Amino acid sequence: MSDPGLYVHVPFCRSKCAYCGFVSQTGLAAVPSWLKALEKEASLYKDVFGAFDTLFIGGGTPTVLLPSQLDSLAECLFRELPFKQPVEFTVEANPDDLDTGTLAVLKDIGVNRLSLGIQSLEEKELAFLGRRHSVRQAERALELAARSGFGSLSADLIYGLPGQTLSDWLETLKRVLAFEPDHLSCYQLTVERHTPLGRMVADKKVKKARAKQERELFLATSQFLERESYLHYEISNFARPGHLCRHNLKYWNRSPYLGLGPSAHSFEGDARWWNTPSVRSYCLRLSHGLAPVRGKEILSQEKRIMESLLLGFRTMQGIEIDMVREVSGLDSRMCHLLDNGLIVVREGRIIPTREGFLYADGLPLLFT
Repeated sequence: MSDPGLYVHVPFCRSKCAYCGFVSQTGLAAVPSWLKALEKEASLYKDVFGAFDTLFIGGGTPTVLLPSQLDSLAECLFRELPFKQPVEFTVEANPDDLDTGTLAVLKDIGVNRLSLGIQSLEEKELAFLGRRHSVRQAERALELAARSGFGSLSADLIYGLPGQTLSDWLETLKRVLAFEPDHLSCYQLTVERHTPLGRMVADKKVKKARAKQERELFLATSQFLERESYLHYEISNFARPGHLCRHNLKYWNRSPYLGLGPSAHSFEGDARWWNTPSVRSYCLRLSHGLAPVRGKEILSQEKRIMESLLLGFRTMQGIEIDMVREVSGLDSRMCHLLDNGLIVVREGRIIPTREGFLYADGLPLLFT
């Protein structure tokens, strides 16, 4: 079994983006209580998982924390939990939070992989998404981060916005690539009902991109970035050789991982559990010596297989043929997918093609 990964959820933001469905709250008054609670939660798992070889601090917005708080957080994690070198240490950052001082602090605490939430390099798109930063701030953050010498620099981008054209999107990609990031996460805009964007769509104030447009944008993104020597290693993720995100690979490979903080999820063996999403409840429970776990499930064999298929077909690694060897009518199903260019078979694995990624959610149903 591969080494476990550690995820820490920072549930704080200065403001909430229109599309965001992640658990976070505006205002920073609860940060000190959250830090104390997190230390107590970490101590609960001191001898449970073994040594972690990845650490990912996400959110929310980790960089809204003060430099002293970032330092305290890292010191707490490395004191309370075991780690195995070399550790891939990622922190998510917002462009408007970054300056040379903050970047220096991140390097001092051991961060070697920085993930910037750029999302767009078009002012109108940033305004629509509710982002706090401007195009100028995003480009300045990319420039500073590139010069700071992190081992790996990643940028998050969003496409499929209402009214966005293919040329608009490709222009953003070209401008971001000018800063030579090692990794790109390109997410199709997802509309979640409980978000401001979800309500705008429900009220017909905003129209979602059509499926044909989303398909065009996805294929063009993959083709463009592969020409620029990025591996399309997961549906939404691209990396230069040697810069795949080791932490996120654990999710897709079903490796063990521990999640700390409100709403964080954990997984080991056949068990999955998740924390309360409430910052107040999270802090209160831990102050009384109670775990903040809200729910848990033990996966059946059927669920394990389906999950492995769902996750495997999202990646360029695909799945092992042996996983589905006993499926009735396997040969005819494989022939159908091969003839339609949705999969290839290589070294005992069924691997989705670029076109196959478009049908990744449906492919597992053909092998169960």
